[in-house]
Amino acid sequence: MVPDRIERETFINAPIERVWTLITEAEHLGRWFGDAGAEIDLRPGGAMALHWSDSGASHGRVVAVEPRTRFAYRWAPFKDPGGEEPVEGNSTLVEFTLAAEGDGTRLRVVESGFASLATSDEQRAKNHEGNTEGWRFETDELREYAEKVSV
Repeated sequence: MVPDRIERETFINAPIERVWTLITEAEHLGRWFGDAGAEIDLRPGGAMALHWSDSGASHGRVVAVEPRTRFAYRWAPFKDPGGEEPVEGNSTLVEFTLAAEGDGTRLRVVESGFASLATSDEQRAKNHEGNTEGWRFETDELREYAEKVSV
């Protein structure tokens, strides 16, 4: 059975306001997350896209915006849903939760919905495995970026 969730938590030696900016503004998302830019309409229901030079774009839809606390979106990074709206069954839900910890920020990332993807068990497992490795890499990238950039 394919696990439904990926959970990753890290401490970032940067104030919560900076981390919030880096996860919600296209200028920064396109640097630490995508390597070829990003677009985001930062409101529930807003469209977003992350671009990678080697694998194209992944499109999503903003679900929640709670400034400096929680940011969530649905996306399908393993395949472009072909213009379909990202909903349960063709996408996963990514939730960033932030908490101030001293002068830094405790960041928790949870991606869920792998078990309900409308595809084969083999593909669901591949998606989960790939994104588990991806979040290890991306949260490290965010931590490094946040600790050196000023906003």
